[in-house]
Amino acid sequence: MPRTTDFQDIRYQIDGPVAVVTINRPERYNAMRARTVEELVHAFRAAWADHAVRCVILTGAGGKAFSTGGDVKQRAETGDYGPSESGLFELDHLHRLIRELPKPVIAAVNGLAIGGGHVLHVLCDISIASETARFGQAGPRVGSFDAGFGTNYLARVIGEKRAREMWFFCRQYDAATAERWGLVNAVVPPDQLMPEAMNWATEVARMSPTAIRFLKHSFNTDTEHQAGVANLATAALDMFVDTAEGQEGAAAFAEKRKPDFTRFSL
Repeated sequence: MPRTTDFQDIRYQIDGPVAVVTINRPERYNAMRARTVEELVHAFRAAWADHAVRCVILTGAGGKAFSTGGDVKQRAETGDYGPSESGLFELDHLHRLIRELPKPVIAAVNGLAIGGGHVLHVLCDISIASETARFGQAGPRVGSFDAGFGTNYLARVIGEKRAREMWFFCRQYDAATAERWGLVNAVVPPDQLMPEAMNWATEVARMSPTAIRFLKHSFNTDTEHQAGVANLATAALDMFVDTAEGQEGAAAFAEKRKPDFTRFSL
């Protein structure tokens, strides 16, 4: 495991009982390549192993984006999400770590939470949003999908009708709507986002760590079967992105044009 000081795509900082993990690719709207995901995995494992850490805050660098998901430009350029130490794009592993980490994870959503970035905040235990945050899915527009936690668990959070709306139409929703839907716990002015997230984190850090651990595992029990669906969905996505239809979505995104899916049929 690399030292947390050696990270290139993220920042890892300890503030008292809180670990703050920041996706640090603002020039790509904090989109994730394989290296980014691998470093996030290492960061969450470091937070798990550190007995002094009682809570984790996940956020994005800059004011524009929390994360816009997988780096579609990278995918269009190389056909994958770039190299990593393991040779894998470990997004499923990252999802599992956020769920299984026996400490609360708070998403501080500072801007766009789109696609895979939206899935990340949904999987966090608590979400605090800036008033400037926007939420949505983009998979069908760019030739991708998350048929695992990104759909099943999202439906548990906001309901079937709204989850289907988010995925089928790829619209974006403001922070007030997200709070009304139960997608986020609180909305604050941009300059209050990290102080508010830190307030929540330090408050929960005063609770019994063993009680919090068992409570988190208990909350996860009802949706644990969705991990198997997520594995199946990832296998399907691996095949889909190599098809002409999947490549059209990525190419259109990179070329800043509307994708043409009219020649494809079920």
